[in-house]
Amino acid sequence: MTQTDILKIAIDGPVATLTMNRPEKRNAMCDELLNALDRFFSAPPEAVRVVILTGTAGHFCSGLDLSEHVARDAENTMYHSRNWHRVMEMIQFSGLPVISAMFGAVIGGGLELASATHVRIAEPSTIFQLPEGMRGIFVGGGATIGVGRILGADRMREMMLTGRKYNADEGLALGLCHYSVGEGEALELARTLAGRIAKNAKLSNYMMIQAISRITEMPRAEGLFTESLCAAVSQTSADAEEGLRAFLEKRAPVFR
Repeated sequence: MTQTDILKIAIDGPVATLTMNRPEKRNAMCDELLNALDRFFSAPPEAVRVVILTGTAGHFCSGLDLSEHVARDAENTMYHSRNWHRVMEMIQFSGLPVISAMFGAVIGGGLELASATHVRIAEPSTIFQLPEGMRGIFVGGGATIGVGRILGADRMREMMLTGRKYNADEGLALGLCHYSVGEGEALELARTLAGRIAKNAKLSNYMMIQAISRITEMPRAEGLFTESLCAAVSQTSADAEEGLRAFLEKRAPVFR
């Protein structure tokens, strides 16, 4: 797996830890970093079953690198935004569960990135913010969908209008994170949860990632039918047979 200075990749068995590494920019997202994430999720190592995404030097990701943004005209800004959408969707729907271990800045594009991941852990230093209105711009990396579905349109609008900041505990109450932990504990918990998730059946994890968010957007009848299809495929798999046998034999399952 190719590693760059800007994205550190460490693989430990079934768990890959990706560390965004632009400490001088609070890990702001530039094209090079976005491309590095794109490359990893386009072709992850076969043995990897869970990904941990984190930052360095006290920050997760402070958003879009505005020094690059100001150099684009309207047409290229649109193309850049659409590329962000593509990469964020790849992270969300690659089939690999992704855990965000967050601290410091989770701002703008950093929050868009976090909202594309499946499990989010925040330390006390975490700051959630969408400050685009204060910069005279609008979100372009998918926040209206990703963050909007978490907060709802009303609260996201207020957050953008006022530049309001939320801390880890407030983020937990709002759903911006799933866990609020002590200082220095996010990565430790992420590794614990990654180990647990990696023991699930691969197909079950894949179904949860692919189906749940899509089903919630469907009309009720279509959503329930899709749920039945997912149940039929997963419950007739070899892993389901192993899971049932392990339950009856009072042992831990060993999935493919």
